Amino acid sequence: MPEICGNAPGRPQNRQQSTLESEEWNPWEGDEKNEQQHRFKTSLQILNKSTKGKTDLSVQIWGKAAIGLYLWEHIFEGLLDPSDVTAQWREGKSIVGRTQYSFITGPAVIPGYFSVDVNNVVLILNGREKAKIFYATQWLLYAQNLVQIQKLQHLAVVLLGNEHCDNEWINPFLKRNGGFVELLFIIYDSPWINDVDVFQWPLGVATYRNFPVVEASWSMLHDERPYLCNFLGTIYENSSRQALMNILKKDGNDKLCWVSAREHWQPQETNESLKNYQDALLQSDLTLCPVGVNTECYRIYEACSYGSIPVVEDVMTAGNCGNTSVHHSAPLQLFKSMGAPFIFIKNWKELPAVLEKEKTIILQEKIERRKMLLQWYQHFKTELKMKFTNILESSFLMNNKS
Repeated sequence: MPEICGNAPGRPQNRQQSTLESEEWNPWEGDEKNEQQHRFKTSLQILNKSTKGKTDLSVQIWGKAAIGLYLWEHIFEGLLDPSDVTAQWREGKSIVGRTQYSFITGPAVIPGYFSVDVNNVVLILNGREKAKIFYATQWLLYAQNLVQIQKLQHLAVVLLGNEHCDNEWINPFLKRNGGFVELLFIIYDSPWINDVDVFQWPLGVATYRNFPVVEASWSMLHDERPYLCNFLGTIYENSSRQALMNILKKDGNDKLCWVSAREHWQPQETNESLKNYQDALLQSDLTLCPVGVNTECYRIYEACSYGSIPVVEDVMTAGNCGNTSVHHSAPLQLFKSMGAPFIFIKNWKELPAVLEKEKTIILQEKIERRKMLLQWYQHFKTELKMKFTNILESSFLMNNKS
């Protein structure tokens, strides 16, 4: 079963098709009056319209962290060739707005061992801990050399930051500090986020553990789900997760929920444990999302993928994240700013009341709520895709002219 805030290498990809019979199915059909649906459709129309005609910019994305697969497969909805996750070199292409994107990933993508024939690059890196930072720094020094010899014109970085938001190591590389990294998209509620040259980026699902792209099905939306809630994960001593387990057991709600706890984190996923976890999400109305090292966890995104409402522990974790003087809604600023339809709680003592209320909700209401969550999550990804490409276009094209 997947750990939610762990880190491990990986380059998996698989797309889970879940359609009703062989027909293409729209879970929101007949719900045209819904304002969110209208906004979502408008976003798609703008995207589709903007992809026609001439492209002004070519950008290559170098995926050297598993989060790159979330960007490419989940947000850009791009494919990779070959589809074999063990391939040494995998690539894909997509046009968004005025930009043509290419994406490369795999063990064969090594500094100096592939030809660089683009002017603009987005480098996706893992800076979570010391060994990863060393590896990421080698890539940045390689990119710096390419900029100096004018092989590269513009560089942006998407960074899986440290869970305590200790990312000082990348500071000297930023353009504002005399470096060459023009834009930084960073995961977690970093106090650096200013929406000028540093932007927040989502953690996404655990692609390194083979979590797939999930497509909505009729049954996902309409079926009665046998479990009230789920929690599968590691219980750390003296953590809020331990408090959560005690609260579930105290009221006997652990018998109504799919609960599977362990004492030690296991980074390796098996086909069986992944299926078990996906089944738990699909068969539960709520997914309990206690904090790990950081409040933002893979589990939140994975619950959204299956239409299971995340019940999120909305508290700041230790470290330097969450600039509350700027972002009063930290933590989880990105979700809150986009109106995530989650259940936010400050303490697991609030959970029994949430579960009691849940027992009274009829299936039709649950269907509407799932519809809203799946629709919101699709809109969330579409908005991020548009924001990402708009920022790159305005920055790289403007700098070309100047």
